[in-house]
Amino acid sequence: MSTFVLLHGAWHGGWVWQRVTPALRAAGHEVYAPTLTGLSDRAHLLHPQVGLSTHVQDVVALLEAHDARDVVLVGHSYAGQVVTGVADRVPERLSTRVHLDAFVGGDGDSAIDLLPETVAGHYRESVSGPGFGWLIPVRPLDRLGVTRKADIEWLTPRLTPHPWLTYTEPLWLTGGADLVPGAFIECVDWMRVFTGQAKRAAGRGWPVHELATGHEAMVTAPDELAALLLEIAAR
Repeated sequence: MSTFVLLHGAWHGGWVWQRVTPALRAAGHEVYAPTLTGLSDRAHLLHPQVGLSTHVQDVVALLEAHDARDVVLVGHSYAGQVVTGVADRVPERLSTRVHLDAFVGGDGDSAIDLLPETVAGHYRESVSGPGFGWLIPVRPLDRLGVTRKADIEWLTPRLTPHPWLTYTEPLWLTGGADLVPGAFIECVDWMRVFTGQAKRAAGRGWPVHELATGHEAMVTAPDELAALLLEIAAR
């Protein structure tokens, strides 16, 4: 059996995976869904120096503390950058990495530069205004493809501003990440901000899967997502 480590995207916490984890555990897998430093239940640790390298170290420390191996490392959205950073640091602990509607960065890439320019412009404007120059305010959920009232009510009170440095700090890679097989899942029932990243993944020879749901697949299509993750892990 594998160990799944599920990484949330911007503004969220590990709790966002709770509709997915039961199916993975029922299939006999171990599952961790940590909250990254400065977010959600760890928002008390937020400060302007929390960056991408902080979050990479969060996950590396988790894997080392549990001596986790044969890990399926899943990163949603922003956390695709974290997945790549972790894969570069400890490739021997990972069996595969899954980028769920997420960044597929290379050496020297920062997340903000991987976004479509119009979206990146909105981020920069919100950071310079209500973000006080160092935070990314929470994005409206409808822009992420969340439309059900119950889902919006569940998510909204739990979301927290995201540290800007995680989007501007580049990946610095040594080649270790290239040793870890990858897969990409694109969520296709929204504005499809990550289509360019899906093309990057395909260009690397990774399998690219599609889910007919919005960006927050772990909330809006948890059963379908869990089944797809189990399928990827079994290959």
